[in-house]
Amino acid sequence: MKISTKGRYALRLMLDLAEHQEDGFIALKDIAQRQDISKKYLEQIVPLLNKSGVLRTTRGYQGGYQLAKKPEECTVGDILRITEGSLAPVACLDSPQNLCDKADSCMTLGVWKGLDKVINEYLDSITLRNILDQYRTAASDEYYI
Repeated sequence: MKISTKGRYALRLMLDLAEHQEDGFIALKDIAQRQDISKKYLEQIVPLLNKSGVLRTTRGYQGGYQLAKKPEECTVGDILRITEGSLAPVACLDSPQNLCDKADSCMTLGVWKGLDKVINEYLDSITLRNILDQYRTAASDEYYI
């Protein structure tokens, strides 16, 4: 499994919104500038996040975006599933019911199910709040003379 640029940028967009949630609605141009991501690229990602209900949007002069949930309620797994689709390591696990005609006799299916479980549990255990807190802790541990 390889996470695409879309997935990585969506996570950065959501982290930026979490970090600046006290500022109200944030303009996409501000996020693009802070994250050094093309505004045009973010404009392709926003509709996916908005449609899934993790973003709130307002138009107009003070318009922009903000999280629809608290940072501790948004997981990396949720964000990546929105942008990447399934996180399954093999195609036969893409849907809830395995439609592969060899599923009953597949010797490796257990390996892929185990990997799928580990990936999803891990990514679902990390929230935007966890990432922000870890980043702030690491930044405060730096010592300069």
